[in-house]
Amino acid sequence: MRAIVLGGAGGMGQGVARDLIKQGSVTTVVIGDLYPDPERLAPKLRDSEKVTLVKMDVNDHQGMVNAFKESDVIINCAGPFYKTAVPVARAAVEARVNYIDICDDYEGTEILFNSEIDEMAKTAGITVLTGMGSDPGTNNVLVKWYADRLDRVDEIYLYWVVSIAELAGAAWDHSLHMTLGKIPQYIDGELVHVEGGTGEVAEQFLEPLGTCHVRYVGHPQPLTLPKYITGVKNVIIKGALIPLWVDELIKEQKNSGFLGTEPIDVKGTQITPYDLALKMWETIPRDRDNGPQSSGLKVIVKGERDGRKVVYTADMVGRMAPGTGLPASIASLMMHAGDVTVKGVVAPEGCIDPDKFLKIFLSRGARIHQTETISSMFEPEK
Repeated sequence: MRAIVLGGAGGMGQGVARDLIKQGSVTTVVIGDLYPDPERLAPKLRDSEKVTLVKMDVNDHQGMVNAFKESDVIINCAGPFYKTAVPVARAAVEARVNYIDICDDYEGTEILFNSEIDEMAKTAGITVLTGMGSDPGTNNVLVKWYADRLDRVDEIYLYWVVSIAELAGAAWDHSLHMTLGKIPQYIDGELVHVEGGTGEVAEQFLEPLGTCHVRYVGHPQPLTLPKYITGVKNVIIKGALIPLWVDELIKEQKNSGFLGTEPIDVKGTQITPYDLALKMWETIPRDRDNGPQSSGLKVIVKGERDGRKVVYTADMVGRMAPGTGLPASIASLMMHAGDVTVKGVVAPEGCIDPDKFLKIFLSRGARIHQTETISSMFEPEK
């Protein structure tokens, strides 16, 4: 298999590439990046005979098309995805090459599903798999695994925590952007839009994360899960950056207008507050508590089986780069092996066999703490 990992010199891209070069079926991994500095790569990637580092620009459509034609799969790790998912997917479709991304921005997902890219991909006979990272990605597959074991799914709650000790580059753009304006949630059987960064609740995660305060964030699952999980009433996605001071400061910046996207005049110069705030987040965390080198996921699926209420809970904790890169790598290998047959635009829960994926995922060293709670549908008489 010949793979191109776009944005491959970044943390998430290297997480994908590190797993790919270990696989016997993989002959070539092209790491495409706007800044192709070999010093950015981990030694195992720099020294691998399978790896080639080249310059690629997501704004160079024809350049991407020409490069993509030499590969079997494109894995897009170049964020922020509200800017990159659509142009890279469009180039892959034109090159007639299967595409995977780790898109965690709902805008990109919405366009991919509702634009001509879906029909173009079906006509070309290729798969455009969007959101195949950690969240979205692994947690979508876990939801499908649980849904397959229930007669009915009523509610899905997806929570995540990322320590800023693991944030770099485009991840900061996504982290600010996902709280802006009205963002999608699926509540009472309808897609609604709520104010980003609100709805705070305290949730318990595995150590070393502990209790974290999560808020509504703009991720794709409220758009995709109801497409594949029939009858679900609620799909709620909330996340947090830790330590707590980070989200509190972002909330204050938002309320004070520092995340505004309309240019303002400052001494004769037009400045967009959001761009300035994003730049400042390169230095704000210095000399402050940046939290542990760890991130976490929590998946809660509530439903019914054999007339009883069932609640599944899954918890994971670990480093963000391998946690995000590994699912995309596994999906690309499954795709190459013929285990992904859906053509057109699709989310993980719509095309990835959860049993096959989770077996491989766990064999790579991943750990999932899982509980199943079963109770009667009827309250006892008092």
